[in-house]
Amino acid sequence: MEANTRSTGRLPAAFLTPGSSSFMDFLGEHSPEMLPGNRVLPPVQGVVEAPHGTTIVAASFPGGVVLAGDRRATMGNMIAQRDIEKVFPADEYSAVGIAGTAGLAVEMVKLFQLELEHFEKVEGAQLSFEGKANRLSTMIRSNLGMAMQGLAVVPLFAGYDVDREKGRIFSYDVTGGRSEELGFAATGSGSVFARGSMKKLFRKDLTEQETTTLVIQALYDAADDDSATGGPDVARRIYPIVTVITEDGFRRLTDEESAELARTVLAKRLEQPDGPRAALL
Repeated sequence: MEANTRSTGRLPAAFLTPGSSSFMDFLGEHSPEMLPGNRVLPPVQGVVEAPHGTTIVAASFPGGVVLAGDRRATMGNMIAQRDIEKVFPADEYSAVGIAGTAGLAVEMVKLFQLELEHFEKVEGAQLSFEGKANRLSTMIRSNLGMAMQGLAVVPLFAGYDVDREKGRIFSYDVTGGRSEELGFAATGSGSVFARGSMKKLFRKDLTEQETTTLVIQALYDAADDDSATGGPDVARRIYPIVTVITEDGFRRLTDEESAELARTVLAKRLEQPDGPRAALL
């Protein structure tokens, strides 16, 4: 849908008429072809080869939650990109980590950001945390047709619930089904190994610093066993993206902070390559 560019300078009536607080509903009514799930795909034989994001991890601590992701994107057995970004702020108090088809996932995140912003502008208040999780579930479900052709998007949604005053984590499947995770969660090709790592190290009383170290260790363990997950790349100075969400809002750790955490984990592993991992926290 295009704005009226004639001399009057007025927008189409659709932009000036009160309607739903959902941006997706607005787009579906006036320009449905712009929604990812409504695109008509050509018939294909086999699975479509496209860059895929891999491992995302999240862990909660008293006062907030940490969401992190590795930087590798793969296409088949090839590394498509070594420094892709997979963790994005959804709004002031929440973030999304993407796994699956990279292009579609980034587009979905941008649409989700618009959805939350549109709701806040129309209603004059933020959507509840539960409501945000439900909206993302609907968006994933609308992509089911593409998922059946191998273009799946499976994110992690995490943030600080201002009503319950704690960090919360939601995981999803390709059908849009969602589950609230207690303590920690992982998605993507290396999620089995990352979850196993966090299962051994997670405690409910971890500090923010200990939780950021925990997610770096989980990504390191995932990269150790999953070729599609990229560990800390010291030579290229590429380190995991780590974000922290508390009552103060969303904060992404700087490259220097992430590098310091990664170097700490790597140094300890070199000292005790086969030793107890719990000693790292």
